[in-house]
Amino acid sequence: MNKKYILRKNEEIQNIIKNSKKEVNKFFIVYYLKNNLNYNRYCVSVSKKIGKAHTRNLYKRRIKDILMKFKYNNSCDYVIILRKSVLDIEYDDMKKELSTLIKGE
Repeated sequence: MNKKYILRKNEEIQNIIKNSKKEVNKFFIVYYLKNNLNYNRYCVSVSKKIGKAHTRNLYKRRIKDILMKFKYNNSCDYVIILRKSVLDIEYDDMKKELSTLIKGE
């Protein structure tokens, strides 16, 4: 994922969580807020409840791969939080669930 598509500053992430809309399902919580850019920016957050560092990094890589394959451009900032139940689903199901949340805005 290109660096310009990644949200890293804590102030920006907290602003999105406080002032945004939210979509929720069993596996993800997605906060989104319109930005003035011509592209989407993402932050993927994985709790320590998911597992050890290599497991968390695996799921972050999977989510980033799914996001890069979407090619949606609706000029939004997204904060995606994974829930522990994401450990029970396969990659294809994860892709389907996340795409419905992002399209559902």
